[in-house]
Amino acid sequence: MAAALNLIWFLPVLTVFISLIIPRQQSQTIKMFHAISAFANMALCVFFTVKIYGLAMSDIQYVTDVAWLPALDIRFVIGADALSILMCVLASIIVFTGILMSWNVERPKEFLAMIQILGTGVFGVFLSFDLFLFMIFYEIEALVMYLMIAGWGTGRKDYCGKKLTLTLALGSAFALIVVIAMYFEGGIHSWDIRDLANVTFSETFQFWAFPLLFIGFAISGSLFPFHNWSPDGHSAAPTAVSMFAAGVMMKMGTYGCLRVAMYLMPEGAKFWLPYIVWLVLFNVVAAAFIAIRQKDLKYIIAYSSISHLGLIFLGLCAANLISIKGASLQMLSHGFLTGLFFACIGMIYGRTHTRMVDEMGGLMKAIPLIGVCFVIAGFTGLGLPGLSGFAAELPIFIGSWYSESIDVKIVTVLAILSITTTAVYVLQATNKMLNGPLNAKFEVLPKVTMPEKIVLGIYLVCIIGMGVCPGWISGFLDTSLQPIFANMAR
Repeated sequence: MAAALNLIWFLPVLTVFISLIIPRQQSQTIKMFHAISAFANMALCVFFTVKIYGLAMSDIQYVTDVAWLPALDIRFVIGADALSILMCVLASIIVFTGILMSWNVERPKEFLAMIQILGTGVFGVFLSFDLFLFMIFYEIEALVMYLMIAGWGTGRKDYCGKKLTLTLALGSAFALIVVIAMYFEGGIHSWDIRDLANVTFSETFQFWAFPLLFIGFAISGSLFPFHNWSPDGHSAAPTAVSMFAAGVMMKMGTYGCLRVAMYLMPEGAKFWLPYIVWLVLFNVVAAAFIAIRQKDLKYIIAYSSISHLGLIFLGLCAANLISIKGASLQMLSHGFLTGLFFACIGMIYGRTHTRMVDEMGGLMKAIPLIGVCFVIAGFTGLGLPGLSGFAAELPIFIGSWYSESIDVKIVTVLAILSITTTAVYVLQATNKMLNGPLNAKFEVLPKVTMPEKIVLGIYLVCIIGMGVCPGWISGFLDTSLQPIFANMAR
């Protein structure tokens, strides 16, 4: 079973190499091959979720642990627990639906191969328990993102791609400095997260290392003031890349903050998180106000993502089991939410050739299915009961209110009040775009294709399923979050 778990990250690599021998002229074969491979990987992730759920154990399961670079004590350690396998499920859904949304992309052979490489990176991050291996997989994303934006993007694609890549590279550099320092400071000649969790790093080391490591990972999650790469990157990126960046790549950052920074340096977390929470205030509150002023659908959803990622950081900063569980649920919920949002935007842009809400109107009459799905995504962002957003945000707010820090409580109150701001930009954009008289040039728009229907259906099942039955996911997450919290509370 350990070997089968490795297929999750290796299957996309194998798919890329096999696709190289398919002639470029057979584009339909290439697309079908990538779609079948991504679907198989999604099924594999679901299979391991069921297996690990049945074990109900807190230890890492199906571990592959072999020497890789013995001279540097680097080992190839791959395994999974509840948190990591659920994040793999999310990533596999984003990869599969991203391929379906790229059915008509130019140069599909190269584009779809890069989506698979992105998938390899995120699967590797979520399954790696050797810090050096973790960072290798982590570094894959930024370069491939630039190539995809610069090669297939729109608008200021070169500038926006470089801005995204350089900002993420800065965060990776911060994190890598601390990861190397932890190896020497730990004194156990190991990069293994499980071994380092048993090391008590000095308070002096944690004082300078924790904020550098946390911020390094948090840059991928668009934590203020390192958030500007996100709106520009989304505006220039192809639909699948926007889905991937918001749905998964930003979660790599929050995952690293929890799995590495907070887990391995609990004393640093206790000291710094009450201060970091004030940075979160911009994400949650200010980004929502900025979203109100936007006219481009991608910019609206990009700033919405910054705001919702702020809720994840709020849950992490509160640092109790309820809030951390809420943050983990929000990682999943926001991945489904942004996947659906950007898929809908891609479908709308492909038909209307505009993303400006002021140029639309009455689209519910022309493309009702896409309109309904966009509304459901908006209600999920608002935290409507019965949808995944409510199941995720409620424990964040409850856990954050129970925090011992008065700073966290103040930010929590402001975050709850900001929900009204979220309602403004969601309902404002939805009303302008979908209601009112139909623009004459949009009277006859192409019908929703079968691949698009599959994409919409998958996200609706995930959002509604998680919203209606969140209990099993919440209980499942306990098996991996309790050891992390216990290490933080020691």
